[in-house]
Amino acid sequence: MKLLTSLLVAAATLTSSVTSLRAEDSKTIVEVAAGNPDFSTLVAAVKAAGLVDTLTGAGPFTVFAPTNAAFAKLPKGTVEDLLKPENKAKLVSILTYHVVGAKVMAKDVKAGAVKMVSGNDAKVTVDGKTVKIDAATVTATDIACKNGVIHVIDSVILPPAK
Repeated sequence: MKLLTSLLVAAATLTSSVTSLRAEDSKTIVEVAAGNPDFSTLVAAVKAAGLVDTLTGAGPFTVFAPTNAAFAKLPKGTVEDLLKPENKAKLVSILTYHVVGAKVMAKDVKAGAVKMVSGNDAKVTVDGKTVKIDAATVTATDIACKNGVIHVIDSVILPPAK
């Protein structure tokens, strides 16, 4: 009887762990980002840019998501300036430069140019286990969402000047 009880407890624990790992699969990219305090600046920018509906849509999308620390690397006042309504077009350009219009898991990443939703190409480099998109290093991968995937980056990437 003790063995049966132990097995049932172990099975329940394993099921709970697997369920929590897959919990993000039922949320959109925006919902996952909004639920993580490290992405509060990104979420504020997505809202200011009017991209919430897009990034909660069907997708699929791959978002290279800068953390709050990544935004903090920008020159002082940059984020506050970008969040102003008169700078919405520039903010949209920057944010859509962080998005690929397909679901690309880490195992599928290849070095080379990748077309971003902004219309610009970003450069992906792979050096052993280190992956970069432009100058940003990917620090976490494969945060699966119901409409795509998030890869965390350590810097905000900027589209080429026009």
